[in-house]
Amino acid sequence: MSRKKILLIVLVAVALCGAIVGLTIYQGNAHTTQVQMGTAAIQNLQATVSGTGQIKPKTYVNVGALVTGRITHLYAKEGDHVRKGEVVATVENIQQSATVEAQQDTIASASKDVTAAIANEKVSVANLENAKADLVQKQMDFQRAEALYKDALIARQDFDSKKAAYDVDVAKVAQMQASVVQAQAQTASSKAKLASDEATLRSNNDELNRTISIAPFDGLVTNEPVREGETVVPGIQNTEGSTLMTLADMSVVTAEVKVDETDIANVTLGQPAEVTVDALPGKVFAGHVTEVGDQALLRSSGVATSQSTSGTEEAKDFKVVVTLDNPSDDLRPGLSTTAKIITATKQSVLVIPIQALTLRVPPAQGKQDPQKVDTALDSDPQQAQQVQGVFVIRQDGRRERAFFVPVQTGITGTTNIEVTSGLKPGDRIVTGPYRVLRSMKEGTQVKKQKEAPAGSSDSSNSDDSSSSS
Repeated sequence: MSRKKILLIVLVAVALCGAIVGLTIYQGNAHTTQVQMGTAAIQNLQATVSGTGQIKPKTYVNVGALVTGRITHLYAKEGDHVRKGEVVATVENIQQSATVEAQQDTIASASKDVTAAIANEKVSVANLENAKADLVQKQMDFQRAEALYKDALIARQDFDSKKAAYDVDVAKVAQMQASVVQAQAQTASSKAKLASDEATLRSNNDELNRTISIAPFDGLVTNEPVREGETVVPGIQNTEGSTLMTLADMSVVTAEVKVDETDIANVTLGQPAEVTVDALPGKVFAGHVTEVGDQALLRSSGVATSQSTSGTEEAKDFKVVVTLDNPSDDLRPGLSTTAKIITATKQSVLVIPIQALTLRVPPAQGKQDPQKVDTALDSDPQQAQQVQGVFVIRQDGRRERAFFVPVQTGITGTTNIEVTSGLKPGDRIVTGPYRVLRSMKEGTQVKKQKEAPAGSSDSSNSDDSSSSS
């Protein structure tokens, strides 16, 4: 046999062997699913709830007009810091000032009347004392005359004269006593009139003080809707009055955010939180939850469900207030903010990526007829008695296969979830893609996906998977 024929036979044999090997590899790969893989690991885990809202001072007040008039002075402008008791605005007060001055003159006159009444009372008291002393003398004279008259030592005329003098002094004392009572009444009347005038002055001073607006606390002027020269009016019954400015106490600053109704059950008072402000990138403010709302708020309108007349169902939020521990002077009311509330923290727990979780019928329930199990899962998940679990990768000779393992979970972090039973550290699991994971069958042969396809949306799909789980 020629060398050419031998070489040709060898080349054909090599080609045939290559074809057989290639066909074998192709058939093996045809039944292999490319997946993303992860590992169950021991880590620290934090469960968080996020909400968006705005910065608000815990205490703020609208300084409104208390009298009708023209603004004569605005001593603070928007953005200024003011102190408690500081005058921030004044309204014209010509009439009020004149009324106070006139009342002060009235009080001065009434004070003089009181002084005169007291002096008159003292004179009346002195006259009464004098009359009483004179009566004592006349009584002694009368008693002596009476004794002498009984002994026939004086004439009847002298006795009658002493008796008449005594009777006159008795009447005079009674008159003086009435004069004292009258003087005392006059004094009391003058004092009452003075007290009434002083009360009127306090009322007039109050009216005058209403033209002067005072800062009720140390704060920041956050709004000033009026200008000097404008006329303002006070509120009447249900009619809102003019607002001169809004003061905010920035010593205690809060972030008022809205939390989704599905997360509010995990939020409690005192939980720590991290607050970020859109206007201050890179800064994180520590805080704690100080208020959790009881009323659900409609997401579209912000109106409480108890006040809404709409019968349509829509997403709802709850108000949560986070008080900042160390507020910054850079914060301003109304700045958009995001609060990340830490609802639970665990150290050194077994965690896996959230997107690895899926729902399946455990293999024991579907052993006899996997096709029927798959059909039941698609048509009626409740009847199929699904449980949450993950696909664990196990070695099968030279191949790797994925097997469904039910797991129990604990707290949920941003991207990971705690596993309390079903896995052990180091277990390799299938984490995606979602479209592969949702249809994966028990014992599927898998291999690691080298890289995600361009334009892949597995991250969003993973979120969907975790929420459905």
